[in-house]
Amino acid sequence: MRLRFHCQNRIGILRDIVSHFVDYGLNVARGEVGGEHGNAIYLHIPNLLNAQLATLKPVLESIPGVFGVRRVSLMPSERRHLELDALLSSLSDPVMSIDMEGHIVAANRAAGQLLGVRIDEVPGLSLNRYLPDVDLPALVRRNNARVNGLRIKLRYATFLADIAPLHREHHDDVASLAGAVVTLHSADRIGERIYQVQRQELRGFDALFQASPRLAALIREARRMAPLDAPLLIHGETGTGKELLARACHLASARGQSPFMALNCAGLPESMAETELFGYAPGAFEGARPEGKLGLLEMTAGGTIFLDEVGEMSPRLQVKLLRFLQDGGFRRVGSDEETYLDVRVICATQQDLPKLCAEGHFRQDLYHRLNVLSLTVPPLRDCLDGIEAMALHFIDRAARQIGCRMPSLSPTALARLSTYHWPGNVRQLENVLFQAVSLCEGDAIEPAHLRLPDVGQAPGLSGIDLDGSLADIMGDVERRILASLYPQYPSSRQLAKRLGVSHTTIANKLRSYGIGAADA
Repeated sequence: MRLRFHCQNRIGILRDIVSHFVDYGLNVARGEVGGEHGNAIYLHIPNLLNAQLATLKPVLESIPGVFGVRRVSLMPSERRHLELDALLSSLSDPVMSIDMEGHIVAANRAAGQLLGVRIDEVPGLSLNRYLPDVDLPALVRRNNARVNGLRIKLRYATFLADIAPLHREHHDDVASLAGAVVTLHSADRIGERIYQVQRQELRGFDALFQASPRLAALIREARRMAPLDAPLLIHGETGTGKELLARACHLASARGQSPFMALNCAGLPESMAETELFGYAPGAFEGARPEGKLGLLEMTAGGTIFLDEVGEMSPRLQVKLLRFLQDGGFRRVGSDEETYLDVRVICATQQDLPKLCAEGHFRQDLYHRLNVLSLTVPPLRDCLDGIEAMALHFIDRAARQIGCRMPSLSPTALARLSTYHWPGNVRQLENVLFQAVSLCEGDAIEPAHLRLPDVGQAPGLSGIDLDGSLADIMGDVERRILASLYPQYPSSRQLAKRLGVSHTTIANKLRSYGIGAADA
């Protein structure tokens, strides 16, 4: 058990506190001092039981200078370790901290993979054995300043190394050097990175297409909602760019410089989703890390959490999320300590949440908490007036990624794109055009290069015979509409009122198609 003592910073207070645990035969495994003015003491007492704490708490709080005692899930050093571990793990480039003898002190997972060892085997390794041609400690001593873009070879691959020296706090000269942090960038990807910097993949709302009037209207709405701190619910089919929109709203808000974290609630077991979102306390369950785990909420403190497919969230998680939205508090799995955070919540769904509420699959009160602000992203088939601009953008990006000349888009290929129903929306368009660029050997993309599956026809054309003239096709559509509605409006007068046409027109059409008994 870990305890935090809010106390006065006075000589002997730690001895007074610890003596009471000695009386119970309890060993204090570790202690730390925290707080801005040293006014907090943390103790780790592994064998302390809840019943013993209940007895000891009044005694401890009666010690002169002790103002309060409470359980905590992590010691300050454990929290720093978890935060550093989470930060390093999120970096795709190898990062290592070395001492002045060239031994690796700490490294991230990418560095372990590069060196060919498990992450727990990295500390203590000599970097010199991997870099026989470069003496990094000597380089750090010689420069005593940051070095950027040093070309090195490590395990048959070429990297550009950024080296940042580490200094002890109380010295300024060379003798104060404690080591360095080395970040390795793959030389093979430098060209791509330079392109990204020069072209600067547009961020925020500038990264969203606005060629279609419907998309432009959506962006105008989103820009007005972005600075607000209330929860935001985004509706839209799969592949429409709901996460891009959520990220744009985050960047355009006062939280834009703070973290943005995303969790897809679909397909995750309840226990995994709960620990990912809320974290867990030390020893919360068999196989858990002894130091516990920070959840995405804590890693997002001050920023924005994006919960995709929130309609898939389990009832238990819905309760915890509702509680967090109400007062900003939650408990990690296996902990009884309350944690309070300032995090904006943006959710997305492709489901009909009001319908799920009516069926009892989604909490009504949670829906109203999430639906303070809402946006609906239109499907691509409703924005086809902007498809040419989108297509040219994706063709340009694909050509740069593949490393080939950018092909044009033939009029017949554009016509094919403009008449397809796009069940996968913008994501499908991007993938189809990437494949088309890779298949194209000439100067233009033709319909033959577009691999568009006919699975899932456009809902309005399902089962309709498209052979014959336009009048024949429209007649078939009209017949289907009347046949579908007549059972609900079983007279020509009722059906005429429903469709907003004259009673005589409907009576004639019902008679013509042989539907019901066309009454006068």
